[in-house]
Amino acid sequence: MDTSVVVPVVAPVIVPFGTHITPSLAHTAPQSAAERELALLRARVRELSAELVQAQEAACRHVARELHDGVGAELTATRFALASVETWLPADAPQQCAAALAVANRSLDAVCAASRQAVAELHAPSLEAGIVGSLSQWTRDFAARTNLRTSFVCASDARLARLPTDAALAVFRVAQEALNNIAKHARAESADVRIETGRRHLTLIVSDDGIGVTRNARDRRGHFGLSGMQARCAAFDGTLRISARRVASRRNDSGETSRGTLVRARFAWDAMLASAPGATRRALQS
Repeated sequence: MDTSVVVPVVAPVIVPFGTHITPSLAHTAPQSAAERELALLRARVRELSAELVQAQEAACRHVARELHDGVGAELTATRFALASVETWLPADAPQQCAAALAVANRSLDAVCAASRQAVAELHAPSLEAGIVGSLSQWTRDFAARTNLRTSFVCASDARLARLPTDAALAVFRVAQEALNNIAKHARAESADVRIETGRRHLTLIVSDDGIGVTRNARDRRGHFGLSGMQARCAAFDGTLRISARRVASRRNDSGETSRGTLVRARFAWDAMLASAPGATRRALQS
């Protein structure tokens, strides 16, 4: 491992003999310029991240409409067609025909349920109950739907009730994506969601006891879900970190080593409680 430290070389400042320069005055100008540049870069990152969030929410609304209007209509037509076939089936038809129709109807029921769930998740939640109430309810629904033992713990902080809708939506979407990833990929038995609050940051922590996440999976920058989570954090001067849980390894029911995954999303209070970024606000109103 390379442990070397790179130290920038700074040219000496030549002044007349006898001139006294205080350290604060000597470095005020360069530091101020650097700080201004850093502030501009951070503002640009927030702006671009907010635009990405806007595009993702617009894409979600579009897909939800297509699922509801297009796929939903086709599924309804398919259900009527299957009902007609069942009605027209002769009384002396082979038993295999009725069995095949039953399988088709069960499959159709599963597809309809999955489509309804997808539409519900793609639509932005109303968040009328606030981030705490909305996320608590969604976590309970997630547990009932996936049969995963799921807990939700939240710090008591008055600032949570004052979060603007766009900030609350960012926290909600990151938690939603993290939990959905657990259900799809983690092979976990339990998941825990926790909101911690500090002086400067709100921290969302989602963990599981599944098979863990590989370095390749963490580093896949093209992963749509992860990029969306990163953008939502960056829009509020935050960061996203995904790592293996530091717990004792165990074997799951499949005999695989299980350590679990830890998702830690941080959002800056100053950015969250400030006026909503223009791009994100337009996304919520459109």
